[in-house]
Amino acid sequence: MKVLKKLVFFLLIITSLLVLGYFIFSNLQKPTYKGEISFEGLKDKVTVFYDEAGVPHINAQNQEDAYQVFGYVHAQDRLWQMEVVRRIAAGRLSEIFGKELIRTDKFFGSLGIEEAAAKTIHNLDKNSKAYQLALAYLKGINQFIKEGTTPLEFHLVGIEKEEYTLKDMYNVFGYMAFSFAAAHKTDPLLNEIKQNLGADYLTELGIQTEHGQLIKNARKPVVQAQMTAAINKIYEKLPVPSFIGSNSWVLGPNKTKNGKVIFANDPHINFSQPSVWYQSHIKTPDFELYGFNLALTPFPLLGHNRNYAYGLTMLENDDVDFYIEKDHPENQNQYKTVDGYKNYKTYSRTIKVKKEKDSTYQVRVSQHGPIMNDIVEQIQDERPIAMKWIYTHLPNQLLDVCYEMSHANSLSEFKRGVSKIHAPGLNVMYGDAKDNVAWFGAAKLYQFRDSLNTKVYLDGTTGKDEIINFLNFGENPQAINPDWGYVYSANNQPDSVAGKLYPGYYLPEDRAKRIVTYIEEKEKFTKEDVSKMMNNVNSLVVKEVIHTALKSISENDLNTKEKEAVQFLTAWDGNYYKESVAPTIYTKFIYQFLENTYEDELGEKAFLQFLDGAPLQKKMIAIQMNREASVWWDNINTKEIKEDKKQIVTASLKEAVAFLEKQLGTDLNTWKWKRVLSVEHEHPIGKAGGLLRKFFNVGPFETNGGNEVINNHIFRLNASGIYTVVGGPSTRRVIDFSDIENSISILPTGQSGNRFSPYYKDQAQKYLEGKYIKMKLNQEEIQKSENKLEFLPK
Repeated sequence: MKVLKKLVFFLLIITSLLVLGYFIFSNLQKPTYKGEISFEGLKDKVTVFYDEAGVPHINAQNQEDAYQVFGYVHAQDRLWQMEVVRRIAAGRLSEIFGKELIRTDKFFGSLGIEEAAAKTIHNLDKNSKAYQLALAYLKGINQFIKEGTTPLEFHLVGIEKEEYTLKDMYNVFGYMAFSFAAAHKTDPLLNEIKQNLGADYLTELGIQTEHGQLIKNARKPVVQAQMTAAINKIYEKLPVPSFIGSNSWVLGPNKTKNGKVIFANDPHINFSQPSVWYQSHIKTPDFELYGFNLALTPFPLLGHNRNYAYGLTMLENDDVDFYIEKDHPENQNQYKTVDGYKNYKTYSRTIKVKKEKDSTYQVRVSQHGPIMNDIVEQIQDERPIAMKWIYTHLPNQLLDVCYEMSHANSLSEFKRGVSKIHAPGLNVMYGDAKDNVAWFGAAKLYQFRDSLNTKVYLDGTTGKDEIINFLNFGENPQAINPDWGYVYSANNQPDSVAGKLYPGYYLPEDRAKRIVTYIEEKEKFTKEDVSKMMNNVNSLVVKEVIHTALKSISENDLNTKEKEAVQFLTAWDGNYYKESVAPTIYTKFIYQFLENTYEDELGEKAFLQFLDGAPLQKKMIAIQMNREASVWWDNINTKEIKEDKKQIVTASLKEAVAFLEKQLGTDLNTWKWKRVLSVEHEHPIGKAGGLLRKFFNVGPFETNGGNEVINNHIFRLNASGIYTVVGGPSTRRVIDFSDIENSISILPTGQSGNRFSPYYKDQAQKYLEGKYIKMKLNQEEIQKSENKLEFLPK
């Protein structure tokens, strides 16, 4: 008995010590939100008030001091996020995550982002305000690295903190720009369809072709899709989110109840923890801005003050092209050009790998760009395939762009800054207190010869497939104070550019159509109306798709359960509510429809890549359903039968219902959307699962929403019938110039990336419920904050 008592006493002591140790460690890890910090290099005292959401409101006497302090407070909440994102373009993820990231490092490290950054930095105007404030921001980050606590993640993966440079900042710009692009996920697949199936198949995917170069109706399944598959796998391994899409609309005075502009924006980005955006409010005697920043960037891509607001969506233009080069028959270090053979530029890269030997590889670069065969070993093509990306081929002014957008004093100044964007392509949205609304399709757009199809591989040897000219910004799609009183963007195809529809990877009309219909149906809007609209989960297009599909189905061909499923679909109002049944049936039906239509020609692997190529797959749902005749209907594996639309649609419904009965039971009333859809915000370390998942990840949660509704909760169609939301609104912002001090926003999880911060996930439930927090601008209200942190000059 005495031994047992001693053992219990001993265990209590150990438990108490562990609890005490965790309490001490967690308190040491927390960011500093109140008190005083001596800060090297400040000219004057800077005061930071943290509001209830953990947003720092920085009050300084000059911008240099403000940006130094901003760098510090940004780092203490998001240093781990900064560390991960700066390593992507540099090919340094394997150092901390091990050999599984070697392919990712090899891919991103070969795109030329670092080389382009070095060239850009060398040419920067060192006297410009943008350059000086960027250095001030970096100085603040590096001061935190020297004096602040080391985040838990650094201890867990076993790395030391390193100071940050302008090159790291440009690496973030480069990764952001590439994550916006879609061609590298789509063009290789389309090229294989061109080679193996022929013109008719490609044309029905909306891709115009030059018939003479195609193998007509070869009807050979596309079984490879090697580059597309490999790049999708690389993206799956990324520990930080990529950009997907977005919504924005800006209502002019004639569309609002209070007669002032209302600005709305919710950029769609893959979900992660921490959230992609970091909020801050900087105020000096000559400057004020409430902004949303990416990790390691000093100037926000989304922002507002009392005078104007701006935000963005993806333009979805095509800024990546693939070229087939031809090696010299006797010298593989040379390739053919219109001017004769030229030497490839070659360089060797070494990847440091955690607990493994270094990995070394070589890359060849032609006049068009890196040879993808050297980077993606899965490519089984003897022809060298080069990737030309406009981001690395033209001068980079993104630092100036971000500075000028955040420091504009007028619409004309803002437009001048936006005009400098070369890549990635962005829809930049604008509204101001002077009743102006504007939309700019911002990118360096270019033209090829007529009839050239840039969504398949181009010929790198003849000079005929090269860019013939770049367009002036004045020819870009844009609208300033249009007669109809508002501007909007939902990654939809813009109006014609230079008399033509500009090639791109535009998303289907679903969200754009819903936004326009919503705006047109209501005469006057309030901030509350707009905030409610941002959470709308209704699709007008799904109802049209169902109506068209059911016309091809005969009731006599259906059993009782299938007829019941049809009743749910017919009665559906198009809302993706978590308690609804119809979205579950519709989503599985659409998967079966796409599988029965495309998989036989594409083959299993390429069909999976088709599903992952979201813009193409999503656009084809309504287009294909509206066709009565199609080369894709006939299943090439059933040689005795020639299937038609009725057979495909009917079989798809039957298969969907049979599958759902096995998955969810025979009572259709229980087939609720929440049973198959969930969302979880994954931390890079939380991906390991187990206790780390529970500790670092936020969720999983049930949620309203679905693909291509305004409250866009993006998931991949798949055979399992279980859908994990991978991305959606990365923030929702509503700015009302009639009540600027009460403008609102929300983040998917929280402001801080520090697990021990009270702001790590405090917004998660509010986000799911469609609620918002105030973006404070009123100085008197801000100064009532409980948390006040003062930075004093050393």
